Amino acid sequence: MAETVFAVTEDRMGRQVLTSLSAMASEAGLTAGMGVTDARAMCPDLVTRGADVARQAGFLTALCRWAGRFSPWVAIDGEAALLVDLTGCAHLFGGEAALAEELCLDCADFGLSVQIGIANTRGAAWAAARYTAGGGQSLRSGDAIDQEARATRSRAVKRRRAAVPEPQQQSVRIVPPNGTRRALGPLPVAALRLDAETTAGLARLGLRRVEDLAGLPRAALARRFGIEVMRRLDQAFGAEPEPISPQGPPLHFATRISLPEPIGLEADILAGLERLLPPLTARLEAAGRGARRLRLSATRTDHSSQTVEVGLASATHDAERIRPLLALQAGRIEAGFGIERLRLQAHVTEPLAAIQHMGHMEATGAARSRQDMPEDTALHALMDRIGARLGTEAMTRLHPADSHIPEKAGTVMAAAFSPPAPDWPLPASPRPLRLFTPEPLTGGDNHTPPRRFRWRRRAFELANAAGPERIAPEWWLDDPAWRSGVRDYWRIETVDGTRLWIFRTPDKQAWQNWYIQGTFN
Repeated sequence: MAETVFAVTEDRMGRQVLTSLSAMASEAGLTAGMGVTDARAMCPDLVTRGADVARQAGFLTALCRWAGRFSPWVAIDGEAALLVDLTGCAHLFGGEAALAEELCLDCADFGLSVQIGIANTRGAAWAAARYTAGGGQSLRSGDAIDQEARATRSRAVKRRRAAVPEPQQQSVRIVPPNGTRRALGPLPVAALRLDAETTAGLARLGLRRVEDLAGLPRAALARRFGIEVMRRLDQAFGAEPEPISPQGPPLHFATRISLPEPIGLEADILAGLERLLPPLTARLEAAGRGARRLRLSATRTDHSSQTVEVGLASATHDAERIRPLLALQAGRIEAGFGIERLRLQAHVTEPLAAIQHMGHMEATGAARSRQDMPEDTALHALMDRIGARLGTEAMTRLHPADSHIPEKAGTVMAAAFSPPAPDWPLPASPRPLRLFTPEPLTGGDNHTPPRRFRWRRRAFELANAAGPERIAPEWWLDDPAWRSGVRDYWRIETVDGTRLWIFRTPDKQAWQNWYIQGTFN
């Protein structure tokens, strides 16, 4: 792709835009954020690929681990950047300039183009890497340790390579120790990591550079644009600390067993699970986490593998809850010519809250409450078994919603990923047990409500009626089902005992305007 006009695209608010460009694409005049249609008009030979967010995040995580060779304090910054704290590390490479050269050479071997900014503060380094051009670098020999410890500097590792990266692809900007204000002054205010709206507001007042902000009264600027502007300015100049939190190692919970002889029976797979499950749950318990999804992988003798997954309604490290779910899925594994390795992994985990021990009075009260209502663990175990057969996404539950519209009074949520609903608020009037899309009544009369009518090919005769209850639409929303205006609802009971919920719009008096929306029995 180095010799191709290539770009990576991403969907933003329904519009395909360019997010990453090759060197030739940049030379052709394309820029990040440009629409794909405009880019193809400028460059018909443009080759595009959709962004793979998961693989990009994995690649950035791998780069974060690689950058640990330069400093133990490395963190991911956004989608395409790394933060490295070089305090006390630059002298090991012969100074900051030599370290930057080493980093550029390694990235060139990886086929990556980089923009490097080195400064005393995190904000200044961020601005130097993004808003200063390559060349014209202001270099310094290293930090205080390099200046004082001559013996340490003499032992610094220096590697020389013949290939030198091109300045257009590998750009380095090193801000002098006392030159932060001088280096950031001519840069645009966007270099302070301000949002687009704030940057546009500052530009309308003629404040386009960092030095324009530095000389203004702080109180007036904070009142006009918020405290975030002054905070970013202080962070860039070092008046407010902004430490780097290093990227911790990813949590990994997995156990594996290699079998001396290939197996093929379901009972043998279950016996292997008995060996894998206890150490896995012990590691989860020691880390204070519970498994939410588990993956069982079986590697066959022909080096192919088969995987089954199970999900749980709530995170747990209880082996007794996990074992029956895996047993249900073990029969789906095809052994083929034999299975030689089993691997059990909890690839989705959640932290578990610590259990507070109770005294005698609290324990007695908890025991009585368990007798009055079903225990949550039993409900979760039932949901686990249903989810293992039907899928956790197939189980739903209703939660109350903040709306007076009858059909919007409840929200459907996934039962496995939402807590039980609290007590439902009582409506002002009774609501039917079944709600459906309004259906018209036929064959009625001009009474209110109609004494005789037909619905679903059945004839009904009115016995009792209660109402009306007027419900107005949500005027702040354009709901097509409520464009007819307010509705007057009636609760009626027919001669045969059927209880219905009917309504009409008051601006229309004809009997054809009656509809039914629910039943009470």
